[in-house]
Amino acid sequence: MSAVPEPRDPGSHGLDGERLARAGDYLGRYVDEGKLAGWQLVVARGGAVVWHQCRGMADVEAGTPVRPDTIWRLHSMTKPVTSVAAMMLYEAGAFALDDPVARWLPAFGSPRVYQYGPPDAPGTAPSAEPIRVRHLLTHTAGLSYFFHHVHPVDAMYRAADEEEPGWATADLAARCERWATIPLVYPPGTRWMYSVAIDVLGRLVEVVSGQRLDEFFAERIFQPLGMTDTGFWADGERLERLPAVYALDPASGKLTRDDEAGARGAEPPAWLSGGGGLVGTAGDYHRFTQFLLRGGELDGVRLLGAHTVERMFRNHLPGGASYTEIQPQPPAWQPVAGVGFGLGLAVVTDPVASGSAASAGTGFWSGALNTEFFVDPAENLAAMLFTQLNPYGALPLQRDLAQLVYPSLTGRAA
Repeated sequence: MSAVPEPRDPGSHGLDGERLARAGDYLGRYVDEGKLAGWQLVVARGGAVVWHQCRGMADVEAGTPVRPDTIWRLHSMTKPVTSVAAMMLYEAGAFALDDPVARWLPAFGSPRVYQYGPPDAPGTAPSAEPIRVRHLLTHTAGLSYFFHHVHPVDAMYRAADEEEPGWATADLAARCERWATIPLVYPPGTRWMYSVAIDVLGRLVEVVSGQRLDEFFAERIFQPLGMTDTGFWADGERLERLPAVYALDPASGKLTRDDEAGARGAEPPAWLSGGGGLVGTAGDYHRFTQFLLRGGELDGVRLLGAHTVERMFRNHLPGGASYTEIQPQPPAWQPVAGVGFGLGLAVVTDPVASGSAASAGTGFWSGALNTEFFVDPAENLAAMLFTQLNPYGALPLQRDLAQLVYPSLTGRAA
């Protein structure tokens, strides 16, 4: 079990312990007010954990508190892991970022772009540009997600999810085959659209490596990094460490148990989602963030070159655009101004425009159940906040994490 290391003295790493305690007090009010069942917060700088706190309940009805070894459903915090897997194969020369994905996934060989019409009878046109590997890494492939309600193509994803025979048991290969038949929202490389792109990237990892995604993760990433409690489901005694999921009713402001969402991660999934399938502990994800902060190496094990990791933290959107410029109608829960997208995670490009306390070059992302993390290379700082709350954005936890942690900095990066 990879536990969260014992916290070091914050002052010796350029942070104010009283201010970190204030962050815990602020987040604790969400529990006291009944808006969160419980949470876990980890802050690290200079390679050392300087703050670790658990608060509230993992399962209110069972009386189980949040513990240091609680196993959280990470959802989209899986995406950076899948992106690391892809970049490992890139470094080995398996593909170039500008290679067409159809070279390995032929179903994507003739993409068509939506032009007009309703979801059940769309007008489309051939795409002049193929979907390339870099488009998957940056969410510029033109794909979509079933939970968007912005474009007619979004409804086509919902129809596949809800109506396709055998969809519930379809594996990753079958899902990619089906997604490839749905029109693209935009021509590849022209707009940013949060989507199943990283799931398709996970399938690319499988085909190129010759391994199932769970096998690749376990053998090539988790075992080398000591992430012993992370995988696509929890079994044995680990199952007992999965918390319940709660939904926050916006009308009443009360929490209700969400057992449907809570069932995820409790058994082997029908398909391996590189976009949102992992469960894991704070201790494991701490090791992953330290691997990124150390430029692709941890405890003498190097999985990526430092230059590759640096590239992942650069904005790769066309023309250096932000979300505002490249997606006119982004989801309300996504940050827009001053934020671009690197290879597998969002990147702060302009802290003033973004309204974030984070430094330029900070990479971050979230999970659907309001798990959050950021990695700031300039300050050698990482922070993670874990909870299990539906829906995403019910509380401003992504903003809170940066706003509460950065004021604790008192000195230069360790």
